[in-house]
Amino acid sequence: MAANDPLWRRPRHYMDADDAHDHVHWVELFFDLIHVVTIFILGNYLSHHMDWQGFWVFTGLFLAIFYAWADSSVYNSLYISTDMPHRAAMALQIVTMMFIAAAIPDVTGKGWTYFALGYALNRTITAYLYWRARCVGDASDTLAHEQGRNFFVLAGLFALSAFLPKPLAYWVFGASVALIQLQYMLPRVGTLRFARFVPRLGHISERFGLLMLILLGEGFFKLVLTLADKGVYKIGAGTFFNVAMGGLSLFALAWVYFDSAGNAKPKSRDIGVLVGYWLAHITILWSAVTIGVALAGEVYVGLLEPYPTGYGALGSVGLAVFLAALWILQRLVAEDSHACRGHSPALRLFGIVMALVVLAVHPFVPSIIGNLLWGLALFSQIAVPLYRAARDMPHFERQ
Repeated sequence: MAANDPLWRRPRHYMDADDAHDHVHWVELFFDLIHVVTIFILGNYLSHHMDWQGFWVFTGLFLAIFYAWADSSVYNSLYISTDMPHRAAMALQIVTMMFIAAAIPDVTGKGWTYFALGYALNRTITAYLYWRARCVGDASDTLAHEQGRNFFVLAGLFALSAFLPKPLAYWVFGASVALIQLQYMLPRVGTLRFARFVPRLGHISERFGLLMLILLGEGFFKLVLTLADKGVYKIGAGTFFNVAMGGLSLFALAWVYFDSAGNAKPKSRDIGVLVGYWLAHITILWSAVTIGVALAGEVYVGLLEPYPTGYGALGSVGLAVFLAALWILQRLVAEDSHACRGHSPALRLFGIVMALVVLAVHPFVPSIIGNLLWGLALFSQIAVPLYRAARDMPHFERQ
C-alpha cells in the first residue's frame, strides 16, 4: 500500500499540500445531498406549526443542522482528507443525520432525546476528524488539536441536554449551538486567531452554492408533493397559475443568487470579510428554506382568495431577508468573480420594500394581487439587470 494512495494517506492541511485544489470531493457531495431529507422534514415541521413557537423551533433547528453541515465543510476545506478512516467517519455522520431528521417531527416531545443524542454523536465525529489531523508526520497542528478538544466538549453538552428536564434541556442545547459559533469567533481564544484557519475560499464558496441549489430544489420538492397530495386533477385554473408562479419563483431565486454572489469568493482574507460572508450565507440559506415552505401555500388558494396568512407572512419576510443578505454578500465578494452588473443597491432596496408591502396587505387582497406584488419584488431583480445589459450592449460592442 503506497503512502501516497488517497485511501491510506493521512489528512494534511491544504497549506502543506502541493496538490490542493478547490474541487468538492464526492464524499462531500453525498453528505450535502443527505441534507435534502433533513431540510425537507424541517420544512414540513414549520408547515405543521405555523405559529411563533413553531417558527422559533424551526429557526433553532435550522441553525443546529446548518452547523452540522458547515463544521464538516470547514474541516474538509482546511484539510485534504480522503483516506479510509475519513470515509468511514463521514459515513457515520450521514447515519447520524438520518436519525436527526427522523426525530424532527416530534422534536418537542419524545423525539427530543433521539435528536440530541444524534446531534451529540455527529459533533463527536467532527471532533474525531480534527483530532486525527492534529499530528501529521513530525509536525503538531495546534489548530486541529484545539478544534478537536472544542468539539469533544460540545458533544458532551449536547448529550447532556438529551437527559435534562425541559425546558432546561432546550436552553443547554441552544447555548451549545451558540458556543459552536463563539468557539470560532471569540477574540483571543477563538480559532479565527490562527493564521492557518483560512479555508480554501473557492472550495467553501462552491459548497455554499451547492447547498443553495439543494435548498431551493427542496422547495420544488415541497411544492410538487403538496400538489400531488391534494390531487392535481382537483385544482382549478387559478391554482395552476399559482403553482406555476411558485416554480418560476424558485428558479428566479437561484438566478438572482448566482448572478450576484453565488460561487464567488470573498474579496479578501480579512477576518471581518470572512465573518460577514459566513453570517450572510447563514441568513440567506435560512430565507431560502422559509420561501420554499411559503410557496407550498400556492396549492391551497385560487386567484381570488387571500393567500394563507402564515404562509404569506413567511414568504414576504423570507424574500425581504433573502434580498438584504444578498445585498450584503455582493459587497463582500470579489467583483471579478461574478456577473453582478445591474444588481444595484437601489434595486435590492426596491425588492425589500415591495416584499414588506406584501407582508402588510396580503391578508386583505386576493392572492392574484399578492402574487403579482411579490413577483414584482422578485422578478424585478432579474428584469432590471437584463434591461441594463441590453441597453449597454452596443457600448461594449464598440469597445
